[in-house]
Amino acid sequence: MEAHATPKHSENRVEDLRLITGAGCYASDWNAPGQLYGFFVRADRAHAAILSVNTAAALAHPGVKQVLTGADAVSAGYTKAPHNMQMPGRNGTKTLAPLRPALAHGKVHFVGEALALVVAESAAIARDAADLVEIEYRDLPCATRAEQALAAGAPQIHAEVPGNLALEFEAGDEPAVAAAFAKAAHVIRLKVETTKVSPSPMEPRACLVAYDAASDEYTFNLCMQGVTTLRKQLSSYTQVPEEKLKFEVRDVGGGFGQRTVVYPEYCALMLAAKALGRPVKWTSTRLEGFLSDNHGRGNVIAGALALDRDGKFLAMRMDWIVDVGAYLSPGPQGHIRNTRMAMTGVYRIPALYASYRVAVTNSAPIGSYRGAGRPDIAYAVERIVNHAAAELGIDAVELKRRNFIPPEAFPYSTSTGTSYEIADFPGLLLQALAQADWDGFPKRRAQSEAAGKLRGRGISTVIENTGIGPQEEVELRLAASGVVEVHTVTKSQGQGHETTLAMIVAKTLGIPRAQVKVVQCEAGTKLRGSHTGGSRSMVGAGGLSHVAAEKLIEQGKTLAALEFKVEPSQVTYSQGEFRSSESQRVITLGELAKAGTISAIAEGQFNSTYPNSCHIVEIEIDPDTGAPKVVSYNAVDDCGVIINHTIVEGQLHGGVVQGAGQVFGEHIVYDEQSGQMLSASFMDYPMPRAGVIPSLRFVPRPTPSKVSPIGVKGMGETGCTASLPALVDGVLDALRPLGVKHLDMPLTPSKIWHALQAAKQS
Repeated sequence: MEAHATPKHSENRVEDLRLITGAGCYASDWNAPGQLYGFFVRADRAHAAILSVNTAAALAHPGVKQVLTGADAVSAGYTKAPHNMQMPGRNGTKTLAPLRPALAHGKVHFVGEALALVVAESAAIARDAADLVEIEYRDLPCATRAEQALAAGAPQIHAEVPGNLALEFEAGDEPAVAAAFAKAAHVIRLKVETTKVSPSPMEPRACLVAYDAASDEYTFNLCMQGVTTLRKQLSSYTQVPEEKLKFEVRDVGGGFGQRTVVYPEYCALMLAAKALGRPVKWTSTRLEGFLSDNHGRGNVIAGALALDRDGKFLAMRMDWIVDVGAYLSPGPQGHIRNTRMAMTGVYRIPALYASYRVAVTNSAPIGSYRGAGRPDIAYAVERIVNHAAAELGIDAVELKRRNFIPPEAFPYSTSTGTSYEIADFPGLLLQALAQADWDGFPKRRAQSEAAGKLRGRGISTVIENTGIGPQEEVELRLAASGVVEVHTVTKSQGQGHETTLAMIVAKTLGIPRAQVKVVQCEAGTKLRGSHTGGSRSMVGAGGLSHVAAEKLIEQGKTLAALEFKVEPSQVTYSQGEFRSSESQRVITLGELAKAGTISAIAEGQFNSTYPNSCHIVEIEIDPDTGAPKVVSYNAVDDCGVIINHTIVEGQLHGGVVQGAGQVFGEHIVYDEQSGQMLSASFMDYPMPRAGVIPSLRFVPRPTPSKVSPIGVKGMGETGCTASLPALVDGVLDALRPLGVKHLDMPLTPSKIWHALQAAKQS
């Protein structure tokens, strides 16, 4: 197959008409005959012993059918939540993971932890009765920040995690880094934080569970990012065999990593559905989402960079404190795995070393969030490189050029064991500089100064690992109608799989896209694969869709040869038709399937691809208010071959704006004394609005991947990864002439204004 070229005009997304006209079907839209409704009673304190739970009044309330507590979860054995932090720690130690009953038992460990489930005839009744559950606590001291939890004398959160340290991990060569630092001409140090945020997808979590006593099977309707990962985790949590867990899903309103994993609420709903013999439905409120949905990020990184007299990088060391919240969820391992894989960034750094301390805290668990560690490491690397340029008086662009991994060095092996496949960092930078009119910045800065504004520019050059996954399968089914169904276990939450997978198959088969239908996570599917996450869908499912289409052609040639009474090698295929020079007949794809559906399955496992990008921004700041404004944003990205330009550009826009949300406002904040969340509504947690990035100019500069059969590289997270350091650097570049050298996110007007006032007084 020829490489997919970037089209001049992208095809429209096939799912959009359904979604924007209100014809979508989301998790809370599902209903079942005779269903009941659940409402969770949640902890109103961060750390406390549960002395008693009195459910009598709630059970007596009209319409209430059941009230489950932690004792029921423990009795069922639903106590060992799965997690993926299985890597061996320092000196071969294992991760210390506390038990997590599906409903809290004995103690509560964060505000919002579910400790009882009220099931009733209506959602309103369940909510009212929840207020009647009486809980007696004995309050305990809390620690909501990771550094606080690891400090001497901190409150002990879980008895099975001494000192609140769940894992110590290290990567790289510590002696080599120490030797390089000893001979360095310059050592630059910087401590940064990637703040804790709430994914806040448009669709709140919801789950409907039905139990069939005859088959001993559970059927779920919920929002998810793929069936296989969730099914495996749910089975691990409950010990219910995977084949007894069925899933139905249509549309999902956003994911960002949050929809991948099992939550304890799903397990509690299973208990209720089985005990009552009726389906039970729960829809989260937005407040519940803030309190109990997995959060993202939450890392503190102390970095150090060693350079020689010519500004060449000799070594880098990073010491991480990773906050996983009150329990280990399946997800935060990305803050170790992915940061290790991309620790060298786009630079040739001979020696690398990273240490990690993983802390439990009295806060909501951390999970994967758009990038899952990739934005964190890119932010840390780019911040310290740009800080080094400023401290040493070297132009940031020049410092980058001196230390880029050159194109001729690929495939490039890093000192932490990663192999980058292909990239052109100097070319990417050159194109971005021209697009952003880098040399014209002094004139624009002077114009801003004349208008009473501060102007700064920020630049980031980043790379990330994407696409890696387990063994995956895609099945194509050809029907007599000529329609080709593409079956996959990945699940779109807005990425446009129905469009891109159909385009790949249609191009390979040479048929109209309208003749291809994409089926995601079909109920009862036995296909293997992974969820949509880590920007792997087009690498895995996309590549296998192409391979399956090629297999379908070869299979069709064999079947057509029987009709033509020739050898398969004498059959040709083009644009949905099989021909042979020995016959005047033409057999279409549909005619080939008249005797029954024809199926072709492709399977494979893919290593990481490495998309990379250069983003350049310009920001104006009003010194009277501290308000920042993005006035220019330019992005040049290498995401390999592009299938649909509109979808790629949309992914980039979404990622950049998501990054801007974290930079300029989003921040989960807990009161350190009480452990109460202070940002549990959109009144206190500012989401990015459309105008935060007024215009974004995007130009692709692809180097086709050799890992993917169709040359693609994952694109779903690069906008977020590149925007964090670029935007923060732009603000600091505006403030640095006034003496402000460092600020941590979020860069709110108040924080900027106070930094300016402090600088004036120093």
